[in-house]
Amino acid sequence: MAHKRIYLAPSILSADFTRLGEQVREIEQNGASLLHIDVMDGRFVPNITMGPLVVEAVRRITQMTLDVHLMIVEPERYVEAFAQAGAGIISVHLEASPNLHRTLEIIRDAGCKVGVAINPHTTADSLRDVMGMIDVVNVMTVNPGFGGQSFLHSMMPKIARLRAMAGDIQRDIEIEVDGGINAETAQAAVQAGATILVAGTAIFGHPKGISAGFAQMTSAIVGED
Repeated sequence: MAHKRIYLAPSILSADFTRLGEQVREIEQNGASLLHIDVMDGRFVPNITMGPLVVEAVRRITQMTLDVHLMIVEPERYVEAFAQAGAGIISVHLEASPNLHRTLEIIRDAGCKVGVAINPHTTADSLRDVMGMIDVVNVMTVNPGFGGQSFLHSMMPKIARLRAMAGDIQRDIEIEVDGGINAETAQAAVQAGATILVAGTAIFGHPKGISAGFAQMTSAIVGED
């Protein structure tokens, strides 16, 4: 398959929520086209974050595609709410979706791109029977639940395997890498086959500010490309 464009998806989990609107606008002004939103319920992962109201608020102030990552149990119950709030991509966890095929159909019917996220212990081949339904595979390169964790380099063969699986069925699937992404680990992820890089702390927590963090990450991607 042809070489794909690499997208940077800043994660607002690392944003300053007292300045969220301002920071989202700054990200967009720097050229981002994707914005990653982590939804956690305190049950599937040991943290609670945001819900449809935050997605709706962000939708009102940006044209970026909202990449909503549901780290929640029973995600099928909330797909429609997030779609109505303005999500462009909705990813659910395989581990939280016993009826995954049905849940992916619900996402598609809601008008969103279909995403599946998999935890570090979950194999690439566990997605084989649904690859034909998927637009985005989110490979967790940390154990989900908190920002600022260290990148698990042992996930690189999984990314490569998923890229090969997408090629086998000739489907244009984005391979998203989520967790511990910075200017150094981004290069390893792209080499393995990633096309969307989720970055939180590396952008929102950069000591010289968001614009500097975004520029550094973009330079790392362009350098690899």
